[in-house]
Amino acid sequence: MTELLTTRYTYVLFAILLVVGLYMVVASSNLVKKIIGLNLFQSAIFLFFVSTAYLREFKGESGQVPIIPKKAAAYDPYASPLPQVIVLTAIVVGVALTAVALALIVRIYGEYGTLDEETLREVRADD
Repeated sequence: MTELLTTRYTYVLFAILLVVGLYMVVASSNLVKKIIGLNLFQSAIFLFFVSTAYLREFKGESGQVPIIPKKAAAYDPYASPLPQVIVLTAIVVGVALTAVALALIVRIYGEYGTLDEETLREVRADD
């Protein structure tokens, strides 16, 4: 267990962020807290992608740039740029999603005067 925490700490941090973010989305009735939980959940996924793309030393060499020379052996470790590209794209989508969600929350607060989910359901049921 100690070895897991010292060598794979990014996976442990991923699990903690994922659980906390999911709990905030499900258990909170405040809409802003739900958006914060969604951002924590997204950050956990980003951390997972980057952690899985990390190359440890292999036969004395660490991961290299993915430009493969002609004399390279089949087992040489090369870092894949794909996880970083996916994470960068997901960050842009996440920022856009957060901006739209916060804009909707501002409109909801202006219309109903509350950000509590249960109160909003009651007000909408009365309409």
